[in-house]
Amino acid sequence: MDFNPSQLSAIENYRLLIGTIVPRPIAFVSTVSQDGQRNLAAFSFFNGVCPKPFIVSFAPMRKMGNLEKKDTLLNIEETGEFVINIVSESLVEKMNLTSPEYDFEVDEFEVAGLTPRPSQRVKPPGVAESLVHMECRKVDILHFGDEEGAGSLVIGEVIFLHVDDSVYDGRHILLEALQPVARLAGDAYARTTDIFHLPRPSLK
Repeated sequence: MDFNPSQLSAIENYRLLIGTIVPRPIAFVSTVSQDGQRNLAAFSFFNGVCPKPFIVSFAPMRKMGNLEKKDTLLNIEETGEFVINIVSESLVEKMNLTSPEYDFEVDEFEVAGLTPRPSQRVKPPGVAESLVHMECRKVDILHFGDEEGAGSLVIGEVIFLHVDDSVYDGRHILLEALQPVARLAGDAYARTTDIFHLPRPSLK
């Protein structure tokens, strides 16, 4: 089967995208508006860019149906700050409670029963139940598309990083302890329980 994305609908392209780019790490992003309204939402279009400067990115799509920007994006455009909280298996069900498109005034920390954790360098709090927090300052936001399926790419610099002692051995993140989950397609998620090692070949 061959496809030309320009000839498909937004939902058809979306299904192909989330079904083929798997598994996807999850950015559980906390923000606050200029007026102090908290927001918490998960995004599975998330990745690192480079280590120095420590740059990460995630991509919030526009709301389906009306092309409105999501509250997370609006808050970052206003304040330039956000926190990415890494989602472990123990946190995934509460994270899922934040997924509906709540009204702007709704505090998803309260909806999900999660604890705001004061940040060191930015105003948005982290999620205390998360074992890794990346405090970020906006570098740039790129916008793509003007119809259903449009989205933005948020690029941020991690200016402060908190890693719980239980998942760090002084050199590496301990994946077996962190137990991060990843997004698949539809309602499916993946665990990182089947880990194997494959040394990189050397040219020497």
